[in-house]
Amino acid sequence: MNALARRRAQGECEALEISLAGERVACDPSGVLYLPGEDCLVVSDLHLEKGAAFARRGMLLPPYDTAATLALLTLCLERYRPARVVCLGDSFHDRKGAALMPAGERDRLAALMAGREWIWIAGNHDPEPPVGIGGETFGEITIGGLTFRHEPSVGVRRGEVSGHLHPVARLAGRGSRRACFATDGSRMILPSFGVTTGGLNVLDRAFHGLFDASRALACMIGHSGIYPVRFGALAAG
Repeated sequence: MNALARRRAQGECEALEISLAGERVACDPSGVLYLPGEDCLVVSDLHLEKGAAFARRGMLLPPYDTAATLALLTLCLERYRPARVVCLGDSFHDRKGAALMPAGERDRLAALMAGREWIWIAGNHDPEPPVGIGGETFGEITIGGLTFRHEPSVGVRRGEVSGHLHPVARLAGRGSRRACFATDGSRMILPSFGVTTGGLNVLDRAFHGLFDASRALACMIGHSGIYPVRFGALAAG
């Protein structure tokens, strides 16, 4: 875990509060979304046990991704202390991830889940409930005025919060790609949280038609906070 990631997860970088379909939400620089009115923390695309999944296919990666991702998530939960957590799918990198998770990481996850409502949203990588982990699994769920699912629905959808696309953005003419919350104030796509996940530029065709182009923002995760940038000021790549 690098120092900047730890600073973000510990709350040393400022969150950005916005209105999303009439609900007040906070985009946190760690990559999680917090709903103060529901005392709910939302996280997307943990991809736990990704290294192990690759190893089973003969492609060796450092086996520390689950521990590092859970360490960052622990810091977020310690700061917000939410009563409810929603994981927006692809929480495990494949169907075997939960069942084969090492005892140490399994115990750490169980400790994070203890005493709070824990909701797994089914993803394309993990469509079934995680074996032996607990919590509740749904295809989608509505909390307050927002509906949470893994993949964004086709077309403009008011009040939908999803993951799956791992949004990133880059300023036109300068800078590197940054993970971001993609939103038009009506719906939102969260960045991926897992430490070994990649990203897809919000200008990619996969995002076309999902947002009102005149209001679409990439809330980019920077060194000291979240910076909303209109899609028109972004570059592809």
